[in-house]
Amino acid sequence: MMKTLLLLLTAQASALELTPDTWDDVTGDKTAFIKFFAPWCGHCKKMKPDWDKLMEKYADSETVVVADVACVGAGKPLCDKQGVRGLPTVKFGNPNNLEDYKGGRDFNSLDKFTDNLRPPCDVETFEHCSDAEKALIDELKEKDAETLQKMVDDEIDERDNVEKTFEKEVKSLQEKYQTLQKQKDEDLESLKSKYNIGVVSTILKKYKTEL
Repeated sequence: MMKTLLLLLTAQASALELTPDTWDDVTGDKTAFIKFFAPWCGHCKKMKPDWDKLMEKYADSETVVVADVACVGAGKPLCDKQGVRGLPTVKFGNPNNLEDYKGGRDFNSLDKFTDNLRPPCDVETFEHCSDAEKALIDELKEKDAETLQKMVDDEIDERDNVEKTFEKEVKSLQEKYQTLQKQKDEDLESLKSKYNIGVVSTILKKYKTEL
């Protein structure tokens, strides 16, 4: 307990830079607005002043937590879990099911968006839940723990397959690009030999001068 408390205080002292050890304690039952970054990232540095200002504004919020996660060191597992690729990546929503934020990254845009974040749906009391969410919760509560765990495991497996398929296709495209680039270079070199356009242009220019 003492270790968790110390980690929580450390996270708060460092402008809420979360790690797997502090994630649950800090996010709790709040709606999360999280920036995933790296210290060396230029765009991250540019965004930092406005994001820090936003974190300061919501530091005492009872419904929203605005925080950082460094995709190096202790925070890297969180970035891996969230499938972070580009930096900075900003996500929001239920801490267990974050969504990509695609809005502006200046303070006014971030602040306006955060003002509209509602507290997460409480699965026990139904507080802040829409009718659709209530119906889904009732449906899921009919299932046993084993079935729910299988749903979690299946989602992880399918997510991994999506990532692997993406990486495979990207690699294929990269190889295709390299092949096309090589063919392009060879074709252009062949055109040089075929037309000797440099010499042709020089002679043509001379002819035009003599006219």
